[in-house]
Formats: sequence, structure tokens, C-alpha cells
Amino acid sequence: MTPTFPTSRLRPLAALFALTLVSSLVSCAKAKKASAPPAVPVLAAAVETRDVPLDANAVGRVDPFATVAVRSRVGGPIVRVTFREGQDVRQDELLFEIDRRPFEVALQVSLANLERDRARAREADENAKRYEELVKKDYVTKEQASQTTSNAEALRAIVKADEGDVANARLNLSYCSITAPTPGRTGSLLVNVGNLVKANDDKPLVVINQVEPVFVTFAVPEGALGEVKKRSASGKLTVLATPNGAGASASTGELTFIDNAVDTTTGTINLKATFPNRDHALWPGQFANVSLRLANETGALVVPTEAVQTGQAGTFVYVIGPDETVATRPVVVRRTFRQWSVLEKGVAVGERVVTDGHLRLAPGVKVTIKKAE
Repeated sequence: MTPTFPTSRLRPLAALFALTLVSSLVSCAKAKKASAPPAVPVLAAAVETRDVPLDANAVGRVDPFATVAVRSRVGGPIVRVTFREGQDVRQDELLFEIDRRPFEVALQVSLANLERDRARAREADENAKRYEELVKKDYVTKEQASQTTSNAEALRAIVKADEGDVANARLNLSYCSITAPTPGRTGSLLVNVGNLVKANDDKPLVVINQVEPVFVTFAVPEGALGEVKKRSASGKLTVLATPNGAGASASTGELTFIDNAVDTTTGTINLKATFPNRDHALWPGQFANVSLRLANETGALVVPTEAVQTGQAGTFVYVIGPDETVATRPVVVRRTFRQWSVLEKGVAVGERVVTDGHLRLAPGVKVTIKKAE
């Protein structure tokens, strides 16, 4: 038999059950509200348009405008050195002096021989003239007159040879003073006072590098050759070169040489730019980051490069919506320039994209934009 309860006893139990149910629902709601994740702090930037240069980038090598190994044309001991190692010298500035005394003596001997033979030549000319008169009077034979004429001509030839010896002796004497054939910076001094040098020795006395101006040689892929030729035909192309090292600034030069053949082993074409280098920022043998400016692209759609992320489906950015939540947006990056990525499509001007704080993001996550430090 089923027990029965009075209605008066059931009402308090129902009220207690309802109160407990309401309390549980309120607690669950509070728990859900408390467990909602906080907004993720991020850095953001606006999508904008800029004029972005179109550059071909490469690594180049700095070469001197001219390199000259200074050698001696005559032999003898070094008696004077007039410069310091690493000194800038002007063209025709005196660098070395070789002992001049043997060459001065040789010049004196050549001059003496010249005077002697000139006197003989004058005497032979007078005899030839005298014999010309005597042969007319039949005092001498024609053979005798012809012999005196030939003797005079031979002595005149000897005088010319003596004059050549004198010029050669003077030239050798001038070679005792060795001057700079080109302006530039001297390298290590390879001989000192007292060293005996040989004429035209393979070992140079010093090497001079001309560093104003300088060349920067670099290579670009052969695919860029057509664009380089097209742009260079319409005017000079600007080249920027930044040497390796902290705090280095870019130097500006002009493209002056395009090689006549593509290197088939590397698939690149060698180019050369000339830089005034008055501040000596570029140094021979140094490597530098080179940018060949081909054109300027106006109104390019850009975002900071750090905003572009790479996923399984390709490149994308996090776009911040009006409700401060993020959504992923696939983008096509055409190229980069310094801190900017030039986009083909995917975003619109004025939209905000996340540039820092990507690790905690997912579509629909709420963000708060913090100020950059």
C-alpha cells in the first residue's frame, strides 16, 4: 500500500527544492562568467599605402678604383722614404729615393762622349766641304772626296747615338726618384732605408689603392637582367651600399657596369657601381649589403612585416574587428622592403592587424591593444 503525505507537508519541500535549484543555476552562471578568458594584449598597426622602392638586393664586394704595385725601374740602395704606411698620397708625390751617384756619373760620361763625338763630327764636316772644293780643281780624286763625306755622315750618326745615351742616362737618373703613379692610400711598407732593390723586381716596394672613388661589385639573378637593362637605358640607376657592422650607414652610388655575359655556373649577372666615397665609409675588400634601385612603386598596400604569419594554408594576418576580436585573413605578399611587406591582396586600407602577441591568438579571441614601449 503506497503511503500518502498531507499536502501541507509537501509545499515546504517543493519550496526548498526550488530555492536550491535557483541557487545552483546562479552559481553556475557566476562560474561561467568567472571562467571567461581575459582579453589578450597585443600590438597593432593599420594597413596603409606607401611609395615603396623596387630594389634588387645582393651582397657585394668593395674594390679599389685602381691598384698599383710600385716598383723600381733602376737598381740601387734606398736612401730615403718620404711617407708613412697607410698614408694618403697624391699623384706624383715623392715616395722613395734611390742612390743617385752612380747614375750621375753615367750621365757625365755620356755627356763627355757626346761632346767628343760632336767635335769629331764638326771636323769631318769641314774636311768634307774642303774636299768638295778640291775635287772641282782636280787636286784630289772623287774617291777621296766621297770617303771624307762618308766619314762625316758616320760621325753625325755617332753623335745621334751619343744623344740617345745622354737621354737614357738622364731618364735613369730621374728613376731614382720614385713617385706615386696614382692618388690613394698606401699599404704596408715592404722595403726600408738601406735595402738594395733591383730594377723591375717582382717584389713591389709598396701597393697603393685608390679609395676615392671605389667600385662595389655584386651579382643579381639573371631573371632581373631584363629589368636592369630596361631601367638603366632610361637613366642612371641608384645603388645603396651598407657595409657590414653595427651603426654603418648606407653610401649612395651609381650603376656603371653590366657584365657582357651571364655566369652559367651560378645563373647570375655581375654588376658594378661607382661610389665617390669621400668619407671613406667603404673600404677595399669589405663586404656590403647592396640595393639596386630599379623604380618606385607608388600607392603600394603595406603592413609591417612582423604582422605576416605563415600557416599550413599559407601566409595570413590577424585582423582586429570593431568588437576587438581577431579573425585570420589570408594575404599574398608580393615582396618586402625593409620593415614593410607589400601585399597583393587580403586586407583593406585602414584595417588594424596584429604585429605582436600572436602566440595566444585564435579566431574570435578578444584582444586589447597595448602601447609600444
